[in-house]
Amino acid sequence: MYEITLTIDGREVAVPPGATILDAARKAGSYVPALCHHPDLKPIGSCKLCIVAVEGLDHHPTSCNTPAEEGMVVETRTGELQEMRRHTLEILLALTNHPISCLFCDRKDECTDLRECMRKFPVTVGCKYCPQDGRCELQQAVEFVGLEKVRYQLSFRNMPVLREPFFDRNYNLCIMCSRCVRVCAEVRGEGVLKSNPDFHRMHWIGPPSLMDSDCKFCGACVDVCPTGALSVRSEKWIRPERTVSTVCPYCGVGCRMTLGVEDERIVSIAPDREGPVNRGQLCVKGRFGLDEIVHHPDRITTPLIRRNGRFEEATWEEALDLVARRFSEIKDEYGPDTLGALSSSRCTNEENYLVQKLARAVFGTNNVDNCARVCHAPSVTGLASCFGSGAATNSFDQIEDADLLFIIGSNTTEAHPIVGLKVIAAAKKGVEIIVADPRKIELVDRAKVWLNLRPGTNIALLNGMMNVILREGLEDREFIASRTEGFEEFRKVVDGYTPERAAEITGVPAGDIIEAARLYAGADKAMIIYSLGMTEHVTGTANVMSLGNLAMLTGNVGRRSTGVMPLRGQNNVQGACDMGALPNNYVGYQPVTDPKARSKFEEAWRVRLPADPGLTSTEMMERLAEGRGVRGLYILGEDVAQTEPDTNRVRSSLEALEFLVVQEIFPTETTKYADVILPAASFAECDGTFTNGERRIQRVNRAIPPLCGLANWETISRIAEKMGYPMKYSHPSEIMEEISSLAPLFGGVSFDRLDLRGLQWPCPSIDHPGTETMHLGCFSRGLGKFNGAKHRPPAEEPDPDYPLILTTGRRREHYNCGSMTRRSKGIMWIWPEETIEMSPADAKDLGVEDGETVLVSSRRGEVRVKARVTEKSSRGVAFMSFHYQDVLTNLLTNAALDPQAKTPEYKACAIRVEKIPT
Repeated sequence: MYEITLTIDGREVAVPPGATILDAARKAGSYVPALCHHPDLKPIGSCKLCIVAVEGLDHHPTSCNTPAEEGMVVETRTGELQEMRRHTLEILLALTNHPISCLFCDRKDECTDLRECMRKFPVTVGCKYCPQDGRCELQQAVEFVGLEKVRYQLSFRNMPVLREPFFDRNYNLCIMCSRCVRVCAEVRGEGVLKSNPDFHRMHWIGPPSLMDSDCKFCGACVDVCPTGALSVRSEKWIRPERTVSTVCPYCGVGCRMTLGVEDERIVSIAPDREGPVNRGQLCVKGRFGLDEIVHHPDRITTPLIRRNGRFEEATWEEALDLVARRFSEIKDEYGPDTLGALSSSRCTNEENYLVQKLARAVFGTNNVDNCARVCHAPSVTGLASCFGSGAATNSFDQIEDADLLFIIGSNTTEAHPIVGLKVIAAAKKGVEIIVADPRKIELVDRAKVWLNLRPGTNIALLNGMMNVILREGLEDREFIASRTEGFEEFRKVVDGYTPERAAEITGVPAGDIIEAARLYAGADKAMIIYSLGMTEHVTGTANVMSLGNLAMLTGNVGRRSTGVMPLRGQNNVQGACDMGALPNNYVGYQPVTDPKARSKFEEAWRVRLPADPGLTSTEMMERLAEGRGVRGLYILGEDVAQTEPDTNRVRSSLEALEFLVVQEIFPTETTKYADVILPAASFAECDGTFTNGERRIQRVNRAIPPLCGLANWETISRIAEKMGYPMKYSHPSEIMEEISSLAPLFGGVSFDRLDLRGLQWPCPSIDHPGTETMHLGCFSRGLGKFNGAKHRPPAEEPDPDYPLILTTGRRREHYNCGSMTRRSKGIMWIWPEETIEMSPADAKDLGVEDGETVLVSSRRGEVRVKARVTEKSSRGVAFMSFHYQDVLTNLLTNAALDPQAKTPEYKACAIRVEKIPT
């Protein structure tokens, strides 16, 4: 690539076109103070500290917003520049009345007691005791330019320190750089923080309390503050001994973060600027919802055995001996298929691989599954049917370069906030957005068209759009002819769904369906983004296949910034499926029914393997409830007693087990039913890999030793060995080597190759760079296949007894069953309890007031919960999340299954809401 070469302080440096002089100076190793500048923000040159001398210019340009040019000769530290900077800093400190005791303290190098200093100077923030922990850019600038005093009168304002969830706002320390205001608007797209017009007198930014605003508490404002005016409370007095880069354990976006460690404790968390997905940004959960959780007093750190109805502490040897003995007894007495294992979408690839190996090679059964069964199994099945591969076709970074984004069944900004940032950035660039969702989610305000469909009518909507495309000749005929099959059969199905008929089924006006179809088909690069609003239906697989049909119909697949992007709910949903934690596939999606594949694994594992597919997690629960099937079950890191639908049925199933082993970091609803609870290591205690929703395999690096004494992979291996099967590894890198040797998709993956960017599979060989965009020129299955799908209503529709539709989802602040996020004081401060969201019209009909506790009932159970009356909900549709133990939403939901992927219908069930008599 062409580069610009220039000279900075006598050193020649090359930078890409578009780089600034400041970029070049930093690359050359020359420090230039720049208090208003930040790499994530548009340069404005307002602080004037980054001025430089450029040969041939008769003025001193600000380097942050002056483009680098070929042959430039630049000086960054002349006597004249330093003198001008001193004057500028002196005026800045005077204008902002910034406390200066910290900046000119003659004890700052040897002082050892900050608290004594703070008693004398309550707003002192400098020295090595600054909340910025040596990162106070103001102090760095003062020292660099040699400013020793301020000649002007300063007046300490003594403004109150505002206490927010997670961080403090101390505007006594603000220097008006506007970074916080700009990052909130430019990067996060919120614009919550605003400078007060009378700033010099009031010295105030934003609302008095961020709890009374639309603040998402992402921490971006704190991360860009150069002085400590915004600082994380828990990190004010800590000094990490070392930092470790790893991957966030929450959703499937795969954000990298830096953990600060002191005395083998996690004491700080910050976004990793080198993260390929998040680029220095995190959501509220990743930024603030982890450090106190790793060391929470509720952590299970000792094995527990149920004796006489009560759990008692045990040694690892005692617990593992019991586990191995009881599983062996059940296997010997009833056969291997009476055992099962549920792996975890929260655990590493290596741990998931060992769980499925334990089930197949040790238990002797294919009864192994993971939580993708209840979320994204239709993605695996549906996309594989269309394209030959059941994963995202493109990369997250390509979102911003699309011409149109079709977001359907995904509350992106809440469930996947960092992907939401990319969508917001795309909208700012002029990318058109179509949103299809029963709720008025945040992205509706940025959408060209909102398709407000009834829950469970996705197929009718998509068929209606495709009917318009075909009727108006907007399809890509060349692509269809050369790269697909099954078109004519598909067309016959779609012909029956005119926009008028689709409107009747979905409730979306025909005109909106027509407009959306024209927008999508008319875009050169259109990308589909979807999530559980498409998959968690009895038609989940058909829904996903319909998305594949739409992409192929318009030729929007197999190119950059096109394709179909399923957003994964948990951090390693993709990886758990990739690793073969499925009843029908080995690692790398190799069918257990394929004799060649089975023979390969038998040779590698030196054991005979079962030939028939095993039971899915939902089938295991069903048969247990009927008193047959699995008798012994091992569950790693899943809370099925809270997250599975029809919770009463699941609890009955768990009670019916002869022997249940649960490995967890915290007590959960499921551990209540265990015979043995094995402690688990958290993400901060693990070495291994996660695979995010764009197929990116990234290193997870251990920051501290496992609090329970064993890594999860060690626990699994020891169970296997005690059951008589050798499973010896010295490090997770050896497990990845075994994975690579058995699965062509990962043939080129090794720990040595996984730098901060990771690798996107397929990566078949050691010299392969990984795959950003799939299906270039040819689909994985050869020709893409159209699969015509007909509308099928939800398994349960409203009636006079249960007149509302309940749909479920997640909150921005919480995650899955809430076992982690509900233990964060700050997160519980922001979102402390569950509510049922309903429209003003429904609330009025029921006589329900906002904040009133109501009784919500379905045919399976009932819960009491506060009502939240909001315009987000359409008439006839209510919404709840499933994060709270005291409001078990899944007591209500329907266990009806998608017949192909066996995924339950979380997104539509009939309910009744009643006032509670006083």
